[in-house]
Amino acid sequence: MTNAPTVRPANPNFSSGPCAKRPGYNLHNLADAPLGRSHRAKVGKVKLKLAIDLTREVLGVPADYLIGIVPASDTGAVEMAMWSLLGARGVDMLSWESFGDGWVTDVVKQLKLKDTRVIKSGYGEIPDLSSVNFDNDVVFTWNGTTSGVKVPNGDWIPADRQGLTICDATSAAFAQRLDWAKLDVVTFSWQKVLGGEAAHGMLIISPRAVARLESYQPAWPMPKIFRLTNGGKLIKGIFEGDTINTPSMLCVEDYIDALQWSKSLGGLDGLIKRADANLKVMADWVAKTAWVDFLAANEAIRSNTSVCLKIVDPAITALSVEQQAAFVKQLPALLDKEKVAYDIDGYRDAPPGLRIWCGATVETSDVEALTHWLDWAFAKAKAELA
Repeated sequence: MTNAPTVRPANPNFSSGPCAKRPGYNLHNLADAPLGRSHRAKVGKVKLKLAIDLTREVLGVPADYLIGIVPASDTGAVEMAMWSLLGARGVDMLSWESFGDGWVTDVVKQLKLKDTRVIKSGYGEIPDLSSVNFDNDVVFTWNGTTSGVKVPNGDWIPADRQGLTICDATSAAFAQRLDWAKLDVVTFSWQKVLGGEAAHGMLIISPRAVARLESYQPAWPMPKIFRLTNGGKLIKGIFEGDTINTPSMLCVEDYIDALQWSKSLGGLDGLIKRADANLKVMADWVAKTAWVDFLAANEAIRSNTSVCLKIVDPAITALSVEQQAAFVKQLPALLDKEKVAYDIDGYRDAPPGLRIWCGATVETSDVEALTHWLDWAFAKAKAELA
Protein backbone atom coordinates (compact mmCIF):
# COMPACT_ATOMS: atom_id res chain seq x y z
CA MET A 1 0.00 0.00 0.00
CA THR A 2 1.29 3.45 -0.92
CA ASN A 3 2.28 5.46 2.12
CA ALA A 4 0.17 8.51 2.87
CA PRO A 5 1.74 11.79 1.68
CA THR A 6 3.49 13.84 4.32
CA VAL A 7 2.30 17.27 3.13
CA ARG A 8 -1.33 18.16 3.73
CA PRO A 9 -3.30 21.08 2.30
CA ALA A 10 -3.18 23.91 4.83
CA ASN A 11 -6.86 24.50 4.09
CA PRO A 12 -8.86 21.33 3.28
CA ASN A 13 -11.93 23.25 2.08
CA PHE A 14 -12.46 22.44 -1.60
CA SER A 15 -16.26 22.72 -1.63
CA SER A 16 -17.91 24.21 -4.72
CA GLY A 17 -20.17 26.33 -2.57
CA PRO A 18 -20.00 27.78 -0.10
CA CYS A 19 -16.34 27.95 -1.06
CA ALA A 20 -13.14 28.45 0.91
CA LYS A 21 -12.67 31.77 2.66
CA ARG A 22 -9.86 33.96 1.41
CA PRO A 23 -6.31 33.37 2.69
CA GLY A 24 -5.76 35.21 5.95
CA TYR A 25 -9.48 35.41 6.67
CA ASN A 26 -10.41 36.28 10.23
CA LEU A 27 -13.77 37.09 11.77
CA HIS A 28 -12.15 40.08 13.46
CA ASN A 29 -11.99 41.67 10.00
CA LEU A 30 -15.76 42.03 10.20
CA ALA A 31 -15.72 44.10 13.38
CA ASP A 32 -17.02 47.17 11.53
CA ALA A 33 -20.29 45.46 10.57
CA PRO A 34 -23.25 47.57 11.82
CA LEU A 35 -24.89 44.73 13.71
CA GLY A 36 -28.18 45.51 15.41
CA ARG A 37 -28.73 48.46 13.07
CA SER A 38 -31.32 48.82 10.34
CA HIS A 39 -30.09 48.26 6.81
CA ARG A 40 -32.17 51.34 5.96
CA ALA A 41 -30.25 53.52 8.41
CA LYS A 42 -27.50 55.68 6.93
CA VAL A 43 -24.75 53.35 8.15
CA GLY A 44 -26.47 50.37 6.54
CA LYS A 45 -27.07 52.12 3.23
CA VAL A 46 -23.43 53.23 3.11
CA LYS A 47 -22.27 49.63 3.51
CA LEU A 48 -24.65 48.31 0.87
CA LYS A 49 -23.64 51.04 -1.57
CA LEU A 50 -19.96 50.27 -0.89
CA ALA A 51 -20.56 46.61 -1.73
CA ILE A 52 -22.17 47.65 -5.02
CA ASP A 53 -19.42 50.14 -5.89
CA LEU A 54 -16.62 47.66 -5.13
CA THR A 55 -18.39 45.03 -7.24
CA ARG A 56 -18.43 47.45 -10.17
CA GLU A 57 -14.75 48.33 -9.65
CA VAL A 58 -13.41 44.79 -9.33
CA LEU A 59 -15.52 43.24 -12.11
CA GLY A 60 -15.23 46.22 -14.45
CA VAL A 61 -19.00 46.56 -14.83
CA PRO A 62 -19.89 49.34 -17.31
CA ALA A 63 -21.07 52.60 -15.77
CA ASP A 64 -24.51 52.37 -17.38
CA TYR A 65 -25.22 48.88 -16.01
CA LEU A 66 -27.11 48.69 -12.72
CA ILE A 67 -26.07 46.43 -9.82
CA GLY A 68 -28.50 45.21 -7.19
CA ILE A 69 -28.26 43.03 -4.10
CA VAL A 70 -31.19 40.61 -4.06
CA PRO A 71 -32.43 37.74 -1.87
CA ALA A 72 -32.02 33.97 -2.26
CA SER A 73 -28.50 33.77 -3.65
CA ASP A 74 -27.86 33.29 -7.37
CA THR A 75 -31.02 31.22 -7.67
CA GLY A 76 -33.12 34.16 -6.52
CA ALA A 77 -31.37 36.50 -8.93
CA VAL A 78 -31.89 34.19 -11.93
CA GLU A 79 -35.54 33.59 -11.05
CA MET A 80 -36.12 37.31 -10.61
CA ALA A 81 -34.69 37.97 -14.06
CA MET A 82 -36.64 35.21 -15.79
CA TRP A 83 -39.98 36.00 -14.14
CA SER A 84 -39.59 39.72 -14.82
CA LEU A 85 -38.19 39.70 -18.37
CA LEU A 86 -39.22 36.55 -20.24
CA GLY A 87 -42.38 36.20 -22.30
CA ALA A 88 -41.98 39.27 -24.48
CA ARG A 89 -40.55 37.13 -27.30
CA GLY A 90 -39.36 33.56 -27.84
CA VAL A 91 -36.60 32.17 -25.65
CA ASP A 92 -33.66 29.83 -26.25
CA MET A 93 -32.74 27.90 -23.11
CA LEU A 94 -29.20 26.49 -23.07
CA SER A 95 -28.37 23.63 -20.74
CA TRP A 96 -25.35 21.41 -20.17
CA GLU A 97 -25.57 20.72 -16.42
CA SER A 98 -28.03 20.58 -13.53
CA PHE A 99 -28.57 24.28 -12.85
CA GLY A 100 -29.18 25.01 -16.52
CA ASP A 101 -31.64 22.12 -16.47
CA GLY A 102 -33.35 23.79 -13.52
CA TRP A 103 -33.82 27.03 -15.44
CA VAL A 104 -35.29 25.03 -18.34
CA THR A 105 -37.77 23.36 -16.00
CA ASP A 106 -38.89 26.71 -14.57
CA VAL A 107 -39.45 28.26 -17.98
CA VAL A 108 -41.19 25.25 -19.52
CA LYS A 109 -43.20 23.95 -16.55
CA GLN A 110 -43.68 26.98 -14.28
CA LEU A 111 -43.81 29.99 -16.61
CA LYS A 112 -45.08 27.65 -19.35
CA LEU A 113 -43.67 29.72 -22.19
CA LYS A 114 -44.76 27.99 -25.37
CA ASP A 115 -42.28 29.66 -27.73
CA THR A 116 -39.28 28.01 -26.08
CA ARG A 117 -36.37 26.18 -27.69
CA VAL A 118 -34.28 23.95 -25.42
CA ILE A 119 -30.70 23.42 -26.59
CA LYS A 120 -28.95 20.77 -24.50
CA SER A 121 -25.81 18.71 -24.29
CA GLY A 122 -24.47 16.15 -21.85
CA TYR A 123 -22.16 16.64 -18.90
CA GLY A 124 -18.65 17.54 -20.01
CA GLU A 125 -19.84 18.98 -23.31
CA ILE A 126 -21.40 22.20 -24.57
CA PRO A 127 -24.17 22.69 -27.17
CA ASP A 128 -23.57 24.07 -30.63
CA LEU A 129 -23.52 27.76 -29.76
CA SER A 130 -23.85 28.72 -33.42
CA SER A 131 -27.38 27.27 -33.38
CA VAL A 132 -28.67 29.87 -30.91
CA ASN A 133 -31.33 32.25 -32.25
CA PHE A 134 -30.62 35.72 -30.88
CA ASP A 135 -33.91 37.07 -32.17
CA ASN A 136 -35.08 35.25 -29.04
CA ASP A 137 -34.08 35.91 -25.46
CA VAL A 138 -31.30 33.54 -24.41
CA VAL A 139 -30.74 32.05 -20.94
CA PHE A 140 -27.47 30.24 -20.18
CA THR A 141 -24.82 29.57 -17.55
CA TRP A 142 -21.39 31.02 -18.25
CA ASN A 143 -19.76 28.30 -16.16
CA GLY A 144 -21.57 25.07 -15.35
CA THR A 145 -20.71 24.49 -11.70
CA THR A 146 -21.79 20.85 -11.73
CA SER A 147 -20.13 19.87 -15.03
CA GLY A 148 -16.90 21.88 -15.06
CA VAL A 149 -17.82 23.33 -18.45
CA LYS A 150 -17.76 27.01 -19.38
CA VAL A 151 -18.45 28.97 -22.53
CA PRO A 152 -15.09 29.77 -24.18
CA ASN A 153 -15.84 33.51 -24.47
CA GLY A 154 -18.60 35.86 -25.58
CA ASP A 155 -17.74 35.86 -29.29
CA TRP A 156 -20.72 33.65 -30.13
CA ILE A 157 -23.13 36.37 -28.98
CA PRO A 158 -23.82 39.05 -31.63
CA ALA A 159 -23.68 42.72 -30.74
CA ASP A 160 -26.81 43.43 -32.82
CA ARG A 161 -29.00 40.79 -31.13
CA GLN A 162 -32.70 41.48 -30.82
CA GLY A 163 -33.35 39.45 -27.68
CA LEU A 164 -31.84 39.76 -24.23
CA THR A 165 -29.07 37.53 -22.88
CA ILE A 166 -29.60 36.34 -19.31
CA CYS A 167 -26.41 34.84 -17.90
CA ASP A 168 -26.04 32.81 -14.72
CA ALA A 169 -22.39 33.59 -13.94
CA THR A 170 -22.26 32.43 -10.35
CA SER A 171 -19.11 30.28 -10.59
CA ALA A 172 -17.53 32.42 -13.30
CA ALA A 173 -17.70 35.94 -11.87
CA PHE A 174 -14.34 37.01 -10.38
CA ALA A 175 -12.46 34.09 -12.03
CA GLN A 176 -13.35 34.42 -15.71
CA ARG A 177 -13.58 37.53 -17.86
CA LEU A 178 -17.21 38.30 -18.67
CA ASP A 179 -17.97 40.06 -21.96
CA TRP A 180 -20.26 42.76 -20.62
CA ALA A 181 -21.25 44.16 -24.01
CA LYS A 182 -22.75 40.76 -24.86
CA LEU A 183 -24.66 40.32 -21.58
CA ASP A 184 -27.92 42.02 -20.61
CA VAL A 185 -28.44 40.29 -17.26
CA VAL A 186 -25.69 38.78 -15.13
CA THR A 187 -26.30 37.00 -11.83
CA PHE A 188 -24.03 35.47 -9.21
CA SER A 189 -23.76 34.89 -5.47
CA TRP A 190 -21.14 35.88 -2.93
CA GLN A 191 -20.40 32.30 -1.90
CA LYS A 192 -18.44 31.15 -4.94
CA VAL A 193 -15.19 32.69 -6.22
CA LEU A 194 -14.83 35.17 -3.35
CA GLY A 195 -15.78 32.66 -0.66
CA GLY A 196 -18.51 34.90 0.73
CA GLU A 197 -21.50 33.88 2.79
CA ALA A 198 -24.64 32.36 1.29
CA ALA A 199 -28.22 33.64 0.78
CA HIS A 200 -27.45 36.90 -1.07
CA GLY A 201 -27.49 37.27 -4.85
CA MET A 202 -26.30 39.91 -7.28
CA LEU A 203 -28.35 41.11 -10.23
CA ILE A 204 -26.60 43.22 -12.88
CA ILE A 205 -28.70 44.62 -15.73
CA SER A 206 -27.92 46.49 -18.93
CA PRO A 207 -29.80 49.50 -20.36
CA ARG A 208 -31.50 47.07 -22.78
CA ALA A 209 -32.80 45.05 -19.85
CA VAL A 210 -34.05 48.21 -18.14
CA ALA A 211 -35.91 49.16 -21.32
CA ARG A 212 -37.59 45.75 -21.36
CA LEU A 213 -38.58 46.02 -17.70
CA GLU A 214 -40.20 49.40 -18.28
CA SER A 215 -42.00 48.45 -21.51
CA TYR A 216 -43.18 44.89 -20.82
CA GLN A 217 -45.66 43.57 -18.28
CA PRO A 218 -45.55 39.78 -17.74
CA ALA A 219 -48.86 37.92 -17.98
CA TRP A 220 -48.42 36.19 -14.63
CA PRO A 221 -48.75 37.56 -11.09
CA MET A 222 -45.42 38.81 -9.77
CA PRO A 223 -44.44 37.93 -6.19
CA LYS A 224 -43.24 40.93 -4.21
CA ILE A 225 -39.78 39.43 -3.84
CA PHE A 226 -39.39 39.47 -7.67
CA ARG A 227 -40.75 42.94 -8.40
CA LEU A 228 -38.27 45.24 -10.11
CA THR A 229 -40.77 47.85 -11.30
CA ASN A 230 -43.55 49.93 -9.84
CA GLY A 231 -46.10 51.58 -12.11
CA GLY A 232 -44.06 50.63 -15.17
CA LYS A 233 -40.90 52.28 -13.87
CA LEU A 234 -37.75 50.63 -12.56
CA ILE A 235 -37.41 50.64 -8.78
CA LYS A 236 -34.02 52.33 -8.82
CA GLY A 237 -33.48 52.01 -5.09
CA ILE A 238 -32.83 48.27 -5.49
CA PHE A 239 -29.70 49.21 -7.44
CA GLU A 240 -28.56 51.80 -4.93
CA GLY A 241 -28.54 49.59 -1.84
CA ASP A 242 -32.24 49.83 -0.92
CA THR A 243 -32.78 46.08 -0.92
CA ILE A 244 -36.12 44.32 -1.42
CA ASN A 245 -35.83 42.48 1.86
CA THR A 246 -33.55 42.61 4.89
CA PRO A 247 -29.94 41.60 4.16
CA SER A 248 -27.49 40.33 6.75
CA MET A 249 -25.14 43.20 7.50
CA LEU A 250 -22.61 40.66 8.75
CA CYS A 251 -22.68 38.96 5.34
CA VAL A 252 -22.42 42.34 3.63
CA GLU A 253 -19.30 43.13 5.67
CA ASP A 254 -17.89 39.71 4.78
CA TYR A 255 -18.44 40.44 1.06
CA ILE A 256 -16.81 43.85 1.38
CA ASP A 257 -13.82 42.19 3.05
CA ALA A 258 -13.49 39.76 0.13
CA LEU A 259 -13.73 42.61 -2.39
CA GLN A 260 -11.06 44.61 -0.59
CA TRP A 261 -8.84 41.51 -0.61
CA SER A 262 -9.48 41.24 -4.36
CA LYS A 263 -8.27 44.80 -4.84
CA SER A 264 -5.08 43.98 -2.92
CA LEU A 265 -4.34 41.29 -5.54
CA GLY A 266 -4.73 43.73 -8.41
CA GLY A 267 -8.44 43.22 -8.90
CA LEU A 268 -9.92 40.90 -11.51
CA ASP A 269 -6.58 40.15 -13.18
CA GLY A 270 -5.16 38.92 -9.88
CA LEU A 271 -8.19 36.77 -9.15
CA ILE A 272 -8.12 35.16 -12.61
CA LYS A 273 -4.39 34.52 -12.27
CA ARG A 274 -4.92 32.59 -9.03
CA ALA A 275 -7.73 30.42 -10.46
CA ASP A 276 -5.76 29.76 -13.65
CA ALA A 277 -2.73 28.71 -11.61
CA ASN A 278 -4.87 26.24 -9.67
CA LEU A 279 -6.29 24.78 -12.88
CA LYS A 280 -2.77 24.40 -14.29
CA VAL A 281 -1.74 22.32 -11.27
CA MET A 282 -4.74 20.07 -11.85
CA ALA A 283 -4.08 19.86 -15.60
CA ASP A 284 -0.40 18.99 -15.11
CA TRP A 285 -1.36 16.27 -12.63
CA VAL A 286 -4.11 14.84 -14.87
CA ALA A 287 -1.70 14.76 -17.82
CA LYS A 288 0.67 12.42 -15.96
CA THR A 289 -1.97 10.39 -14.09
CA ALA A 290 -3.44 7.37 -15.86
CA TRP A 291 -6.47 6.78 -13.65
CA VAL A 292 -8.16 10.18 -13.98
CA ASP A 293 -9.24 12.67 -16.62
CA PHE A 294 -11.27 15.87 -16.90
CA LEU A 295 -15.00 15.50 -17.44
CA ALA A 296 -14.62 18.32 -20.00
CA ALA A 297 -12.31 16.87 -22.65
CA ASN A 298 -12.12 20.13 -24.61
CA GLU A 299 -9.61 22.44 -22.92
CA ALA A 300 -11.28 25.54 -24.40
CA ILE A 301 -14.45 24.93 -22.38
CA ARG A 302 -12.80 23.62 -19.20
CA SER A 303 -13.62 25.52 -16.01
CA ASN A 304 -10.88 27.05 -13.87
CA THR A 305 -13.16 27.04 -10.82
CA SER A 306 -15.38 23.94 -10.58
CA VAL A 307 -12.92 21.30 -11.79
CA CYS A 308 -14.81 18.06 -12.49
CA LEU A 309 -12.93 14.78 -12.86
CA LYS A 310 -13.86 11.26 -13.97
CA ILE A 311 -12.20 7.93 -13.26
CA VAL A 312 -10.80 6.31 -16.43
CA ASP A 313 -8.83 3.41 -14.96
CA PRO A 314 -9.90 0.29 -16.97
CA ALA A 315 -10.39 -1.77 -13.83
CA ILE A 316 -12.96 0.75 -12.61
CA THR A 317 -14.69 1.55 -15.91
CA ALA A 318 -15.25 -2.18 -16.39
CA LEU A 319 -17.52 -2.18 -13.34
CA SER A 320 -21.26 -1.55 -13.52
CA VAL A 321 -22.45 2.05 -13.18
CA GLU A 322 -23.61 1.31 -9.65
CA GLN A 323 -20.26 -0.23 -8.73
CA GLN A 324 -18.37 2.70 -10.27
CA ALA A 325 -20.45 5.16 -8.26
CA ALA A 326 -19.78 3.20 -5.06
CA PHE A 327 -16.05 3.11 -5.78
CA VAL A 328 -15.82 6.81 -6.50
CA LYS A 329 -17.59 7.66 -3.25
CA GLN A 330 -14.75 6.03 -1.34
CA LEU A 331 -12.23 8.64 -2.46
CA PRO A 332 -13.81 11.74 -0.88
CA ALA A 333 -14.73 9.65 2.16
CA LEU A 334 -11.09 8.62 2.68
CA LEU A 335 -9.85 12.20 2.28
CA ASP A 336 -12.55 13.54 4.58
CA LYS A 337 -11.53 11.02 7.24
CA GLU A 338 -7.92 12.17 6.90
CA LYS A 339 -9.07 15.82 7.13
CA VAL A 340 -7.29 16.46 3.85
CA ALA A 341 -10.20 17.48 1.59
CA TYR A 342 -13.83 18.18 2.36
CA ASP A 343 -16.85 18.13 0.03
CA ILE A 344 -15.18 17.01 -3.22
CA ASP A 345 -17.90 14.55 -4.26
CA GLY A 346 -19.26 15.04 -7.75
CA TYR A 347 -22.67 16.69 -7.92
CA ARG A 348 -25.53 14.27 -7.25
CA ASP A 349 -26.95 14.53 -10.78
CA ALA A 350 -23.58 14.41 -12.54
CA PRO A 351 -21.76 11.26 -13.70
CA PRO A 352 -19.76 9.57 -10.90
CA GLY A 353 -16.63 11.59 -10.25
CA LEU A 354 -14.94 14.28 -8.20
CA ARG A 355 -15.49 18.03 -8.13
CA ILE A 356 -12.67 20.15 -6.75
CA TRP A 357 -13.06 23.89 -6.32
CA CYS A 358 -10.06 25.79 -7.69
CA GLY A 359 -11.33 29.35 -7.44
CA ALA A 360 -9.32 32.37 -6.38
CA THR A 361 -9.56 31.84 -2.61
CA VAL A 362 -7.85 28.44 -2.87
CA GLU A 363 -4.06 28.42 -2.51
CA THR A 364 -2.15 26.77 -5.34
CA SER A 365 0.07 24.98 -2.84
CA ASP A 366 -3.04 23.34 -1.37
CA VAL A 367 -4.14 22.10 -4.81
CA GLU A 368 -0.65 20.67 -5.36
CA ALA A 369 -0.74 18.88 -2.01
CA LEU A 370 -4.22 17.54 -2.74
CA THR A 371 -3.13 15.84 -5.97
CA HIS A 372 -0.77 13.54 -4.04
CA TRP A 373 -3.56 12.65 -1.62
CA LEU A 374 -5.89 11.90 -4.53
CA ASP A 375 -3.34 9.39 -5.85
CA TRP A 376 -3.09 7.85 -2.37
CA ALA A 377 -6.87 7.58 -1.97
CA PHE A 378 -7.30 5.98 -5.40
CA ALA A 379 -4.54 3.44 -4.77
CA LYS A 380 -6.01 2.55 -1.38
CA ALA A 381 -9.56 2.16 -2.69
CA LYS A 382 -8.42 0.12 -5.70
CA ALA A 383 -6.33 -2.21 -3.51
CA GLU A 384 -9.36 -2.88 -1.32
CA LEU A 385 -11.44 -3.56 -4.44
CA ALA A 386 -9.03 -6.30 -5.45
